Amino acid sequence: MGDPNGRPAGCALVTGASRGIGAAIARGLAEDGWAVGVNYRKDSEGAERVVEEIESGGGSALAIQADVSDPAAADKLFTALEERFGSVLVLVNNAGMRADGLSPQLEDDAWDRVLETNLSAAFRTTRRALRTMMRERFGRVVNIASVVGQRANPGQANYAASKAGLIAFTSTVAAEVARRSVTVNAVAPGLVDTELTEDIGDELLNAIPARRAGTAEEVAACVRFLASQEASYVNGTTLTVDGGMTA
Repeated sequence: MGDPNGRPAGCALVTGASRGIGAAIARGLAEDGWAVGVNYRKDSEGAERVVEEIESGGGSALAIQADVSDPAAADKLFTALEERFGSVLVLVNNAGMRADGLSPQLEDDAWDRVLETNLSAAFRTTRRALRTMMRERFGRVVNIASVVGQRANPGQANYAASKAGLIAFTSTVAAEVARRSVTVNAVAPGLVDTELTEDIGDELLNAIPARRAGTAEEVAACVRFLASQEASYVNGTTLTVDGGMTA
């Protein structure tokens, strides 16, 4: 059975959804009628708050603890959601981290942790999601990349590599699964007002034609579009949301 819009019944999973962009995406997808898995690593209070906000608006949500850098996390997340809400038909790979440092001083651990969380985890969750999506002949994968994956930002070699890899991964997987009515796209935010960017200097604003930071809700609006029926012919692209910074 599906809904009146013709999509199969199922749910959405948003990784790293206890705050910031992930929380805004979870709330937005719930407004669009999806039951939502709100993944978190440590911030259980934040995740439960997002669930409460969704449920108070008439939606359905489930907070699920898992560190996505753990190779076992994907099965844990998907099994919990499948038992509660059914197939995961929308996957938003939002979980991310930074461990900044100039390349000559960057330690192996800082490189590995960022790549595992930002890129390898997205590969594993996507691999797990595609099994069902291809069978259902409906699926939406949206990877949250970054403009840093498209332009240099000294001090973030590990972060930039992870996000550039995520963009390349997005386009390649999209080409592999498009015939099954599954789309795989990326959203690349610029400077967005979240806790992840609170220590970035105000001088960066001078590089943004809009002269302001974006909001989590503005990024979420783009994800909501890419997850919708209306975006069924948008595949393998990266939607940049940066106030004109990379223009």
